[in-house]
Amino acid sequence: MSMNRQQRRLVQRQGEMTEDGAPAPAAPPEAPERRPRPVPGAGAPHRHTSPRQFLHEVNVEMRKVAWPTAAETINYSTVVFITLAILMALIFGLDLLFSKFSAFLFK
Repeated sequence: MSMNRQQRRLVQRQGEMTEDGAPAPAAPPEAPERRPRPVPGAGAPHRHTSPRQFLHEVNVEMRKVAWPTAAETINYSTVVFITLAILMALIFGLDLLFSKFSAFLFK
């Protein structure tokens, strides 16, 4: 299997390969961490975050968001409006059909 430099670095960071390109020795499987069961009614102590810290964390998370471009937004909006128009026409047609059918039945 041929790997480029970026893939090799990633695999080395994950510990699956040594620096010389040889496979890393398998580590023994770790036992799952045992956590005590929560006691009902004994919740964790409430830690309050300052408004400044909260806004900082929100700002950091918002930078991670992959925002759509203007063209993508227009394309997505067009697809939504076309789908909405088709579904409206379908529901209108079914409603009209059922109303005519029920008027015929109970005449």
